[in-house]
Amino acid sequence: MIHPYTTLQFVNSHIGNGVFATADIPKGTIVYVKDCLEIELPESAFNTLDHLHQGIVDKYSYIDEKGIRILSWDNAKYVNHRCNCNTISTGYGFEIAIRDIFEGEEICDEYGLFNIDQEIPLACNCPNCRKVLRPDDIDNYYHVWDKWVASALEKAQYVSQPLMEYMCKDTRSSLQAYFEGQEAYRSVLALKWQRDLATAI
Repeated sequence: MIHPYTTLQFVNSHIGNGVFATADIPKGTIVYVKDCLEIELPESAFNTLDHLHQGIVDKYSYIDEKGIRILSWDNAKYVNHRCNCNTISTGYGFEIAIRDIFEGEEICDEYGLFNIDQEIPLACNCPNCRKVLRPDDIDNYYHVWDKWVASALEKAQYVSQPLMEYMCKDTRSSLQAYFEGQEAYRSVLALKWQRDLATAI
């Protein structure tokens, strides 16, 4: 589920649609949670789809740490990648604003955490654009992304969190334990699908 202060807008003919803020969203705000309405497609279910529907799922879903494709039921599936993203996935499974996002600004994410299985050319035109998304981006950049997440989490307790009530109970408990110093920080590496291990099982 995407943050309620967002709307779908056309970006351009190359990119298509994107998600934009309809009000200011402060750093530390949870911008997306995987709620109970999300569509979950394990590999076996994905393989039963025809090529047309597989293409749709490939375009609009992400792969979680269990190797399951998650297809959002709302506008979350239209959030685009940008190398200088303003939101990012956390090791807890939700996405958080890593800086203040202002009204009218596009919500942009880091696809390097989505367990892609092939290189994808990028056209975000950021000054720090990596030009290509690679399956091993999480291994190469997790230490940077963890700093962004940890910094955002420092603000998370002090800003409005309209998505918190949609977060699963276990995730809320782990997050609260982290805030209270009872659990260590969970790295974004927790999102990595261990393909080799999954194949062996």
